[in-house]
Amino acid sequence: MSHPILAAYDLKKSYGRGPNRFDALKGVTLEIFAGESVAIVGKSGSGKSTLMHLLALLDKPSTGTVELGGSDTATLKGKRLNETRNKTFGFVFQQFFLTPGASVLENVVLPLKIAGIGSRSRRVRGHAALDRLELGDKAKSKANALSGGQKQRAVIARALVNDPRIIFADEPTGNLDSATGAIVEDILFGLNREQGITLIIVTHDEDLAARCDRRVYIRDGLVVTEEARVAA
Repeated sequence: MSHPILAAYDLKKSYGRGPNRFDALKGVTLEIFAGESVAIVGKSGSGKSTLMHLLALLDKPSTGTVELGGSDTATLKGKRLNETRNKTFGFVFQQFFLTPGASVLENVVLPLKIAGIGSRSRRVRGHAALDRLELGDKAKSKANALSGGQKQRAVIARALVNDPRIIFADEPTGNLDSATGAIVEDILFGLNREQGITLIIVTHDEDLAARCDRRVYIRDGLVVTEEARVAA
């Protein structure tokens, strides 16, 4: 059997010490395979966002192992860690995290700039990503001039510009109305289905989670159950 594309083994994460110590994760094991869509589901404070940050190599566990393609990521340090994270993952956040006064294109190509890609190549790849999200005509617009749905599509374009193998989406429709949110969901699941991008969604939205291949439920820092999507 092939290695999972991403895996966590007995992950624990604590903050503080002594009587002020808080155990956000208490021993989570989870394997995610290439091309899957997986929802990590839990209420606020359950540990789901902490788990996402550890899986995305944005933070380090107190104990336990995160493996990427079968290799222990603890060996990744400094520049190698940043390069691996930048090339492997795309991020879609509820808060958008767009620079308001910068153009949409400038926002979208930021991962390429961080990766040291030349300006001409950045523009070409940025325009291509915007065209895929039907935002090509907004490339020169300021990010703060976009609607909520357009901002989220710009965020998805930014997530795609480096051709990631894995996209993390943290409450990707939380700031959108239901109709716009449905469009964004369709885009994300289309990328998963048509391009084989592994999709990891962190959410408390049961309807969104139900669209994923698997739902992993977290409570008080532990995985309490996993459910597979029932085929229609």
